[in-house]
Amino acid sequence: MSEHSPEAADVIVVGAGPAGSTTAYYLAQAGMRVLLLEKATFPRDKICGDGLTPRAVRQLIAMGVDINAPGWIRNKGLRIYGGGVRLELPWPELATFPDFGLVRPRMDLDQLLAEHAVRAGAVLMQGTTVTEPIIDERTDRVTGVRTKDGREFHAPLVVAADGNSARLALAMGIRKREDRPMGVAVRCYYETPRHEDDYLESWLELWDGEKLLPGYGWVFGCGNGTSNVGLGLLNTSKSFQNTDYREMLRRWTAGMPKEWQFDEQHATGPIRGAALPMGFNRQPHYSRGLLLVGDAGGMVNPFNGEGIDYAMESGHLAADIIVQALARPTAAQRERALYEYPRILKEEHGGYFTIGRIFVKAIGDPRVMKFATRHGLPHPTLMRFTLKLLANLTDPRGGDAMDRIINAMTRIAPDA
Repeated sequence: MSEHSPEAADVIVVGAGPAGSTTAYYLAQAGMRVLLLEKATFPRDKICGDGLTPRAVRQLIAMGVDINAPGWIRNKGLRIYGGGVRLELPWPELATFPDFGLVRPRMDLDQLLAEHAVRAGAVLMQGTTVTEPIIDERTDRVTGVRTKDGREFHAPLVVAADGNSARLALAMGIRKREDRPMGVAVRCYYETPRHEDDYLESWLELWDGEKLLPGYGWVFGCGNGTSNVGLGLLNTSKSFQNTDYREMLRRWTAGMPKEWQFDEQHATGPIRGAALPMGFNRQPHYSRGLLLVGDAGGMVNPFNGEGIDYAMESGHLAADIIVQALARPTAAQRERALYEYPRILKEEHGGYFTIGRIFVKAIGDPRVMKFATRHGLPHPTLMRFTLKLLANLTDPRGGDAMDRIINAMTRIAPDA
């Protein structure tokens, strides 16, 4: 398929982040003619912590990405600071997930995944800003997209992987749900001797001198001479609307040991921030020929702010369902297959995200967070359970008692 024959596409995927590139990869693998449209030109940056838990690593392995190549740094668990305690928790040993995580800056990761999709057969068009869907007035279905420079691309199905902006979803009348949590994250890269670390590091209490700041922080060594240092704040906190997040990061890092070099003199760029759409905050995930994947569908874990794994999982699921749907002989049968996408998403993650909403509402009160860190962190068994819950790492069958408790909780919780 060439740039001059866009009408030949079976599927258009808008956005070449992890969600879009994963979708395009699996579609191309199945023989679909897929067009992947990306508004930026690689390499391009995205605001992220750059940490990949075993859940995301499983997706990379499934796609055949060479995670043993240079540029990946492995970690074996999570180091937590809080309540005067420093605790190192290894990733759980499970049949379903690997027992290690990774760090890879998004500047590299997104390009790598997009190129992986291209090798599978997807056509990538960079510097292509999609402004709106093309809707057939007769059927009220999406039949393609229109770009900023006036070009039109046509396909029977469109996948919106356009991130938190969700321009396509908004144009289709799919609105954000205000009863879902939203987070904000800011981060900066610093040249530091702490750039190699075999643990991801999470700070549950951020101190500015004697004052406790309303958020949580991270330090993820990138293995390339820099660390990704950032913090997140949830809209369940009373401080959400009235906080200068960049200044909050400066105040927090100012209290770090000087030899770590988390200061403006060693910053490799500005502090940058982004919103984190959590807990399926945009629904439905399928409507009239448009499927939402990743951040466009609010697929960030409310417990830990992780989105890459759910972006890739949703992309894989969407691709599988599209392939099945397009093989059906009638329009009614294709629609029936496509409506399985939101149903399976809710079945797999809905209950878990509901528990996450309850969790973030509770810790929005700093007194609750302070109590939890003071009294929970000194108990390693409780913290191992918490790690499994927060990172969504359990074996669905044949797991230990912790797995069975978490799985039971997610099954009985209402769908998100």
